[in-house]
Amino acid sequence: MKSLAPALAGLLAVLATACSGDTAASGSLGPATGADDDDWPFAVEEVDRFGEPWAMAFLPDTGDLLVTERSGTLHLRDADSGELAEVAGVPPVVDAGQGGLGDVVPAPSYEQDGLVYLSWVEAGDGGTGAVVGRARLDADAPRLEDLEVVWRQTPKVAGDGHFSHRIAFSPDGQRLFVSSGDRQLGAPAQDTSNTLGTIVRVTSDGEPAPGNPLADDGGASAEIWSWGHRNPLGLEFAADGTLWSSEMGPEGGDELNVIEPGSNYGWPEVSDGSDYGGGEIPDHADGDGYAAPARSWNPSISPGSLMLYDGEMFEDWRGDAFLGALSGEALVRVELDGSTAGETEVFDMGARIRAVEEGPDGAIWVLEDEGAGRLLRLTPAG
Repeated sequence: MKSLAPALAGLLAVLATACSGDTAASGSLGPATGADDDDWPFAVEEVDRFGEPWAMAFLPDTGDLLVTERSGTLHLRDADSGELAEVAGVPPVVDAGQGGLGDVVPAPSYEQDGLVYLSWVEAGDGGTGAVVGRARLDADAPRLEDLEVVWRQTPKVAGDGHFSHRIAFSPDGQRLFVSSGDRQLGAPAQDTSNTLGTIVRVTSDGEPAPGNPLADDGGASAEIWSWGHRNPLGLEFAADGTLWSSEMGPEGGDELNVIEPGSNYGWPEVSDGSDYGGGEIPDHADGDGYAAPARSWNPSISPGSLMLYDGEMFEDWRGDAFLGALSGEALVRVELDGSTAGETEVFDMGARIRAVEEGPDGAIWVLEDEGAGRLLRLTPAG
């Protein structure tokens, strides 16, 4: 592989959230259901509002909810009273464009040690980049203690887009996966000497995990699990252990992918979408050497998050994927059967959907993006 070319300071591609649409490249996207439709399958309860929400996570011991805001605020919402408290000890973040405070995930060991993992954007030599850190949450204070950075996106480059920085733990709790966007540069996603445009697999301490596909190459390469990604903003394991990611394409070509070790997902060499300004990109095709998406959308829906449902409240939806659509202003459900994506259903929410999570009781929780910022709880209709 060629080494990473110097970042072009002026190269700021149009944000992926600029596009909209609700039809799939491979056929009909599925029925769209409006909020006033008599067939709405769930009741919607507004439970709170936020200014710039980005991610949320439920704590396994209490069911309390952590909510990040891109500007750098972390909230703790009491499950019983609904009272919000701002968590102290959050690191300073670069709040610009798509950068800021990002994901939050309790460690698999949270009930024993109180550790939580967060992602954010920091400045440094060459520009900015995503980082992942961990700290002990004192939920009574509330505050983060003993914060330490365990992983850094490399290299830092100019610009404020496509950080991705979603976090997921392997089902056995031993491995940390982080999505790392291409920083709107494209070419680095095909260069495995850096971690831009990749999904990395590291230990809980941030060291390259044994058994990674490029472990023998050393350096940043040893962290990489898959590459050829553009802006993967959803990352989650299914109950059967399959790793899924949702990814923003350019003008069209949004993807839902099964993530396999050592696979190249093609960006920017192939995409089911087109480049900004009308430039054509070859579509995924059999035998092209790149991993094709399980589902793609053209025009874009701008998937900003991914949740794989495993609850009992919506029994018919168990095992399905839910994507929060930003430009699509929708909650998108995709039926999954193992590693196969089936029928797709769109629920028109009338607002940009930033995050989706399953609650402790199986309810579906939805965070609208800034401008609306409502926290919604969805339960079966009737």
